[in-house]
Amino acid sequence: MKAVWKGKVIAESDNTKVVEGNHYFPPSSINDDYLTDSDTTSKCPWKGTANYYNINVEGNTNEDAAWYYPHPKDAAEEIKDHVAFWNGVEITD
Repeated sequence: MKAVWKGKVIAESDNTKVVEGNHYFPPSSINDDYLTDSDTTSKCPWKGTANYYNINVEGNTNEDAAWYYPHPKDAAEEIKDHVAFWNGVEITD
C-alpha cells in the first residue's frame, strides 16, 4: 500500500493494519521528511487519543492529514504509532 499526496510517496508498506476502513502504516514505512507535528488531538472511545501530523510537500501544507495513536487503549494496541491518512491523501495498492 502507498500513501501519496501531491505526487510524493508519504508512506509505503506491505504490512498495513486496516481499522474502520483506514490503512494504518507502520512507523518504519513513513517518510518523515514530509511530516511535521501538529498540536491537534482527537479522542476515539475505543482507540484512545489520536495525535496529528501536517503533510508538507514542495511548499504545500495539508494540515492534520495524518494521525496516529501513541498510547492507544488495549483494543487498539495493534496500531500503536502506526499512521493513517485522509484529506486528499491517496491510498493505493
